[in-house]
Amino acid sequence: MSKLKLAVIVGSTRDARFGPKPAKWIADLAAQRPEFDVEIVDLKDFDLPLFNEAASNAWAPSKDPRAVAWQKKIGEFDAYVVSTAEYNHSITGSLKNAFDQAYVEWARKPIGFVGYGGVGAARAIEHARNIAVELHMVPVRSAVHIAGGDFFAVWQGGKEMSEIEGGVGASAKSMLDELAWWGAATKAARAQG
Repeated sequence: MSKLKLAVIVGSTRDARFGPKPAKWIADLAAQRPEFDVEIVDLKDFDLPLFNEAASNAWAPSKDPRAVAWQKKIGEFDAYVVSTAEYNHSITGSLKNAFDQAYVEWARKPIGFVGYGGVGAARAIEHARNIAVELHMVPVRSAVHIAGGDFFAVWQGGKEMSEIEGGVGASAKSMLDELAWWGAATKAARAQG
């Protein structure tokens, strides 16, 4: 089977965001593995409007060309990792909007999460998993939670992500293992129709 196309999505669009650091780190780790071809997909590069279509694209084609461009991009991949912050015990508004802008393209594909912040975005990831289930995705069990001292060491302490791998490396490996397994399984099943 060919390599799995893995999108690492930067789930925040704020100017002062932290998301690109863990996204690049997990993308670099995934790229070292033989199962994946990896691409970072930054929400900031897509000028997504707030969802304003007649219906989900599961029921009617989207009309806004920006939404269609997003759908085409997301549809290229076999698996996803989302780098997400936690805003008020949930995911970012931009990430929720990005989930809502596509439906068909997400379906029957695995998704993992790298969360960051005081509690490692645990509540945001829990919420994102529920959204993923509704989108007919396969959220993997393992996630990376960059929390507390590890988060502050990189965010404000000047450390690099590689310097905190002792705290989060095992969960990253587990998540990537699960994405590889589920990615291969769902890709094969999609190919069979």
